[in-house]
Amino acid sequence: MEPVVPLPLDPSTLGSLTASAKDYAVLSGLAYLTDDPGDNTDLVSFAPFALLPSPVPRALFDQARAVQQDFNLLVHRVSHDRAFLTRCLSSVVKVDHFTAALFHIYEQVQEEGVTQSICLGLHRSDYLFDTNNNAVIGTKLNGVTANRELQLKQTEINTIAAAGAGFGEKIASVHKHVLSLLGITNAYKHIPENRALDSQVDGFVAAWEQYGSQKAIIVFVVEEERCRNVFGQRLSEFTVMERHPSITVRRYSLKQIAEDAELKSDKTLFIHGSEVAVVYFRTGYSPDHYPTEKEWIARLKIERSRAIKCPCISYHLAGTKKVQQELAQPGVLEKFLEDPKAVSRVRATFVGQHTLEMGLEGDRTVQMAMRCPEDYVMKPQREGGGNNIYGEDIRTVINKLKGSEERTAYIIMDLICPTVVQNYLMRPGDRPKLQGSSCELGIFGVFMADGDQVLHNKQGGHCLRTNHSSTTAEGGITVGNAVMDSPYLV
Repeated sequence: MEPVVPLPLDPSTLGSLTASAKDYAVLSGLAYLTDDPGDNTDLVSFAPFALLPSPVPRALFDQARAVQQDFNLLVHRVSHDRAFLTRCLSSVVKVDHFTAALFHIYEQVQEEGVTQSICLGLHRSDYLFDTNNNAVIGTKLNGVTANRELQLKQTEINTIAAAGAGFGEKIASVHKHVLSLLGITNAYKHIPENRALDSQVDGFVAAWEQYGSQKAIIVFVVEEERCRNVFGQRLSEFTVMERHPSITVRRYSLKQIAEDAELKSDKTLFIHGSEVAVVYFRTGYSPDHYPTEKEWIARLKIERSRAIKCPCISYHLAGTKKVQQELAQPGVLEKFLEDPKAVSRVRATFVGQHTLEMGLEGDRTVQMAMRCPEDYVMKPQREGGGNNIYGEDIRTVINKLKGSEERTAYIIMDLICPTVVQNYLMRPGDRPKLQGSSCELGIFGVFMADGDQVLHNKQGGHCLRTNHSSTTAEGGITVGNAVMDSPYLV
C-alpha cells in the first residue's frame, strides 16, 4: 500500500517535522519511562510512535468494529461453559504449569460457588491485513488504488490487561498535527474518531455503580516495579477520578494485596480499610508476575471476593490460545452464537488453527509444520508479546517436543502475511529511518453481564500498533518491537 504522503521526505522537512512531532507527543501525554533510568525512575520521554498515520482500508476497519460485539458475547458465553473450558484445557494444564495454576483457581472458585455473578470485560481483538491470497496488492482501477484484495484476519483476542486505549486516542491528535504541517487540511475525514479511553472509563463506572456502594473503590492491580507504560495506565486511572470525583482509584501489586487485603466472612474485599468494588488487572498474565506464592494467594483472594473482576478468571482462560484454536473448528461457534450472521462475521476473521494434541490429528499438524515451517506460527498460552515461534525455530522446537505431551502446551496457526507500507518509526534516542512496516489493528470491546443478562456490550474504540515488516516482529510496544500509530482510512 502507498503511504499517506510521498516518501522519502527531504532532510530539512524530516528534521523539522520529527522535532515538532516529538514535542507534540510529550505535551499530549504520549509518554513512556526511559529504557534504562538507572536509579532515577523519573526520566521520561515520548512513547514510540509512527511519524505518519498508516493507511487502513476503510471497509476492513468497519468490519473489525462491526464484529466486536459478537466477540464480546462469545468470550462471555465461552467463559460460562465449564465443560467446554475444561475439555479445551485438559491437555494444556498437564504440561503448562502457569495455565494449570490459573485453572486450579478457576476450579476452586467453581466448586465453592462464584461469589460475584457480574463480569466486566475490557477486551481487545487484534487483526492484521492479510495479503495471503496471492493477489496483487495496491493495483489501480480507474486511477484509484484498490484494497479489496486484503482480508481482515484475527491474530488473537486479549481478555486481560488489554493496553493502548489512552494512547490510541492521543496519537491521533499527534498525526493530525503532523499532517497539518505537511499541508494536509482534511485529515479529520480520514483519521476516525476514537473514544477508546472514554469507553473504558464508562465500563469502570458502570461496574462501580452495579456494585452498589458509594464508598467502595476501584483497584488497579499493577506490577511491583514501576513499568515503562505507567502513563498509559494512569490515563485510565486519572480519567475515572476526574470525570467521577466520587470514585477513588488505588494501585496495588499482587504482593501488596496478599499482605494487606482482607476478605470478610461475606466475601467483601477490603484493602487498608477501603471496600473494593472493582478490580482491574494490568498485570497477572505472565508467569513472571507470580514470583512467589504470595501473588497466587492474592489472585485467589480476589477471585473469591464480591468485587467485580476485570477480568474474572474464567474470562482470562477464555482468552487462551487453545480456546482460540478450538473455536476455529467447524461447528463450534454455533454452540455459543445463535445468530448465523454473527457466526459468519466472526468466522470470516479466522485463519487456520491447528491442534498439537497427542493423536492422529496432532501428528498431522506436526508433519505439516515440519514440512513448511515458514507458513505457520507456533503459539504458547501466553500474553504480552515476544512469546511466539517462527520459521526454522518451529522445526527446532517440534523436533524436541513432537513425541512428548509437552507439545500440547502450544497451537499452530497459519501465518498471516500483512501488507507492508513505508513509514518513519520514532523511538527515543534513535534517528528516524524510513523502513517497511506493517500495522496491527486492535478493536476494544467493553462488556458487562450478570449471568445471562447482558448489561453492557459495546465496541469501545481502537488502537493501531506498527512495527518493521519482519514476520517475527511481534506487536508489543512494551517489549520494544512496535510503535503507536493511528489509522488513515482509505
